[in-house]
Amino acid sequence: MAKIKSHIQIIKKGELRYILGSDRRLIRFKPWLGDSFSFFYDMIMHNSVFPKKFGSDIQKHNDTLAQQLADYHGRQILELGTGSGSAVHFLNRDNHYTGTDISPGLLKLAAKRFIKSGFSSPEFYVVSGDDLPFESNSFDLCLCILSLNFIGNVELVIQEVNRILHPDGVLVCSVPVPERNQRQSTIRGDLHSETELEKICQKYGFNYEVIPCNNGALLYFKAIKQG
Repeated sequence: MAKIKSHIQIIKKGELRYILGSDRRLIRFKPWLGDSFSFFYDMIMHNSVFPKKFGSDIQKHNDTLAQQLADYHGRQILELGTGSGSAVHFLNRDNHYTGTDISPGLLKLAAKRFIKSGFSSPEFYVVSGDDLPFESNSFDLCLCILSLNFIGNVELVIQEVNRILHPDGVLVCSVPVPERNQRQSTIRGDLHSETELEKICQKYGFNYEVIPCNNGALLYFKAIKQG
């Protein structure tokens, strides 16, 4: 199980875990795509976002990440912005998976997908990537796939990732960047350039490496926490 900060109270409802606020109520968020659209999420990604917004190939996307993550077995893995659970396409089933998202609707879909795919005891938390409830130095790998531009302050996110990773832990990220957006399409969220992302990662204790992949507006990179 994921290690939780001692002062944090967690309430489990079905497959999802929520943080209990000081008022004894569950902390909830307003997803950018309302929960009522959760069941259309995959269709939107496949039919609109990847081909029309990103100008990208979704199979190439999954293959690139699967290649990067092929050697991860039996590790503690955290994902920021789990969505509907697309990580089942590029993670080995013997890893210990913890997923986070601000959308309960999407997390419910992800939980079904991970369990059906054979992951053992995956955990899902309704939390934001810039304020995580987990203990420091408790994960080997953090994934942030197509969600960094939606999670508030990017610097806070990178600081949190540094905090929760073991020394030499790795962040693997895929995110649209403006300089690769050849179609000049409107992409939601707060976009940063590759140069800006590299500087932020280095500022907060990471060694930054681009993952070679030419796939439309998407940048793939990994950031290794300095030991």
